[in-house]
Amino acid sequence: MKNSFSARQNLTVGNKTYEICSLDALARRYPVNKLPYSLKILLENLLRHEDGENVTASDIEALATWNPHEEPEREIAFTPSRVILQDFTGVPAVVDLAAMRDAVVKLGGKADAINPLSPAELVIDHSVQVDVYGAANAFARNAEIEFERNRERYSFLRWGQTAFENFKVVPPDTGIVHQVNLEYLARVVFASEQEDVLRAYPDTLVGTDSHTTMVNGLGVLGWGVGGIEAEAAMLGQAITMLIPQVIGVKLTGKLPEGATATDLVLTVTEALRERDVVGKFVEFFGDGLANLPLANRATLGNMSPEFGSTCAIFPIDDETLRYLELSGRSAEQIALVEAYARAQGMWRENGAEAPDYTDVLEIDLNSIEPSIAGPKRPQDRIPLKNAKAIIARHTETFAEERTTKQESTRRFENEGGDTAVGSPHKVEGTATVKMDSQSFDLSDGAIVIAAITSCTNTSNPAVMLGAGLLARKAHEKGLKVKPWVKTSLAPGSRVVTDYLRKAELLDDLDSLGFGLVGYGCTTCIGNSGPLREEISNAIQAHDLVACAVLSGNRNFEGRIHPDVKMNFLASPPLVVAYALAGTMNIDLNNEPLGEDKNGKPVYLKDIWPSQHEIQEAIGSSIDAGMFKHGYEGVFGGDDNWKSLDIPKGDIYEWDDSSTYVQNPPYFVDMSRETEAVADIAGARVLALLGDSVTTDHISPAGSIAKNSPAGKYLMEHGVDPKHFNSYGSRRGNHEVMMRGTFANIRLRNKLAPGTEGGFTVHIPSGEQMTIFDASMRYQQDNTPLIVIAGKEYGTGSSRDWAAKGTLLLGVKAVIAESFERIHRSNLIGMGVLPLQFTGRDTAASLGLTGKEEYSIEGLDNGNAKEVTVRAKGEDGEKTFKARVRLDTPKERDYYRNGGILHYVLRQLAA
Repeated sequence: MKNSFSARQNLTVGNKTYEICSLDALARRYPVNKLPYSLKILLENLLRHEDGENVTASDIEALATWNPHEEPEREIAFTPSRVILQDFTGVPAVVDLAAMRDAVVKLGGKADAINPLSPAELVIDHSVQVDVYGAANAFARNAEIEFERNRERYSFLRWGQTAFENFKVVPPDTGIVHQVNLEYLARVVFASEQEDVLRAYPDTLVGTDSHTTMVNGLGVLGWGVGGIEAEAAMLGQAITMLIPQVIGVKLTGKLPEGATATDLVLTVTEALRERDVVGKFVEFFGDGLANLPLANRATLGNMSPEFGSTCAIFPIDDETLRYLELSGRSAEQIALVEAYARAQGMWRENGAEAPDYTDVLEIDLNSIEPSIAGPKRPQDRIPLKNAKAIIARHTETFAEERTTKQESTRRFENEGGDTAVGSPHKVEGTATVKMDSQSFDLSDGAIVIAAITSCTNTSNPAVMLGAGLLARKAHEKGLKVKPWVKTSLAPGSRVVTDYLRKAELLDDLDSLGFGLVGYGCTTCIGNSGPLREEISNAIQAHDLVACAVLSGNRNFEGRIHPDVKMNFLASPPLVVAYALAGTMNIDLNNEPLGEDKNGKPVYLKDIWPSQHEIQEAIGSSIDAGMFKHGYEGVFGGDDNWKSLDIPKGDIYEWDDSSTYVQNPPYFVDMSRETEAVADIAGARVLALLGDSVTTDHISPAGSIAKNSPAGKYLMEHGVDPKHFNSYGSRRGNHEVMMRGTFANIRLRNKLAPGTEGGFTVHIPSGEQMTIFDASMRYQQDNTPLIVIAGKEYGTGSSRDWAAKGTLLLGVKAVIAESFERIHRSNLIGMGVLPLQFTGRDTAASLGLTGKEEYSIEGLDNGNAKEVTVRAKGEDGEKTFKARVRLDTPKERDYYRNGGILHYVLRQLAA
């Protein structure tokens, strides 16, 4: 490695001396001290990896002289120290690596060339489902069912753990990946022996989950990428990126009584989404950080994908060290973190001069008020005081849709049509349900799922203990959760149950139905499990507007449960409160939750815990020993894990009969040399979509319907519907996943008006059919396909299957008004061309119906910055320009190779 700036210097901490790449070596020539914290980490990364080829002296100089107000245009290569994965995205990543071993051997290379070069750690947290709840054995039964469903996947991951070096797996029932990362895996500062030299450098990472940014709260720079990009990083490829703009968020003041970290993040999410920080770094600064515990910082970092930024990071300070000590890190590690941060100008002090930022948003913590968000986007914050009125308007909209559907059904019946679809009677928005020897009315706005779940809040002791204290007070007053509410508690790590138990709050939560159901993402990822049959039947028969409330980060349409139309994000204490109310149609500030044992009304203010009570519980119930004990032997697993059969050998033995793991077709007939990228001609539109199409819309993670293409495939292969599991768990099988692409039950394809779900119209036949069936017909005719969409295409999870499935359906290009960062990268990673409408052009303004025949001209082998699109329809030809969103030279290389994995394979086989 080169050392053009003589930056390699020594740092002595205790009795050890480390080599570091000192930023002081640059400070004499460049204004490095004015750089944001996050860019200092990137600068050190460039210094350490300078090789004159991938990283040059001019790259380092460009970052050292960063102009915060210039539009990003300089490409740099970021080399993360490690990669973190979860199982829904990790299984397909390991499948791809196994397939790459096959392919590299066919190309003349060696199998062990496909091997992680830096630490790669996978946490199994997405597979547990809430099948059993409200019972003492719920956790044990859910864990048993999880293993029964996923044995084949887990066996495959155990094979990966033995076949690949630098690859470790945290077994199921341990915790959520981001909380495990925060509490245990994160180093903050790495110390490793390299070339006989002990080096210290920042802990940096990329992860296959968009909420990888949670660890930003600990001062660790990292973000979510698609599984494809993560695989390339594991194999030594740098992450290419433009030097970003950095938005500073100045925090002042202190959270007032009654406000939680959840209320803060929902407020920040709303404000930053309005600022359009997509593709930018966000960095928190200001003296208000002194009043923000590490858990609250992590909660803010976690929500970075919801406001669209690449990361949302905090600098290292005394609070960082306090948390490292609390979570059981060694004294030696803590001393290294402090010494390194101070030596590199990465340490935060109160009163320090602010770095330079592209723009600054000020948040007064004193102004934060209780809030929820929904009904389908996390940035749509609703002040709690206005919630009843706003939710009533949303409910009314759904009720109007129901009325329209009824009128359509009646007209259809009057014309003598088939009445199999739609309700034959008028629906009033209320149903009488008989269940467990009791009878009750279920109405629009009823909460049928209330879940304390997800990485966002279950890492935060203040809100978790707050929920427990609220449950205690409610229990003491004799309040009960309404019988139609499915309740669950799914902490992010075993440490959470340890401190809830020590605070003697587990029994109080359990008394209200919030018993432990598992350690994992559960409801937030769509693993909410089945509702009671009586509840589900009533919702479906009467088309009720049912609701879910969860302490999560994602509430997209169709994600939480197919029977639920409105999903709301809330703090854990508010989740419990809403479960007691049983409906979203309540003003929690002024209407009672229920009555106490004496028939006296009980209001939220009567049971809401004070900050003093919460802090007292934190101080008396959490200690470092819990973390040390909770993570002892974390990679070992229980008897179920240890008893799994493991395939042998470096090359995976694929089982053609498997419905979970199949060899993907990406590398079939792959050549050693690339071929020139041709223009696209004679293309048809597979889907014409609107704004805010999420990766959940494109590739759902939840349940598989029997009558869907994926369900039919599984039944044809002998899988009983009760064993379908979820799309997320089937991501190792491309046959299931390509059939599930664009199969979300809430997807609205304008090419097939009046439908909801994965339907389209085949052109030119005009036949309506599933998107998968249309794709197969188009591919038989060698017809290339495109997708047209509106703003924020690909919002949400870093779901590589949203790009993989798009490719396998034969889509060559996506034309959108704007893209979310990760999904655009994923499309390129799979060789799908992202194009963006220019100026004020939209599909609507251009009069595009989706029935035209399209050609994309002037691509110039991937070098063009703009192309001409011709749409030939019945009313003539429309021509417009589209911007080619191959933003860096490396992205153009990836696209010319047919994707990142093909690029890497050709490099390794050379």
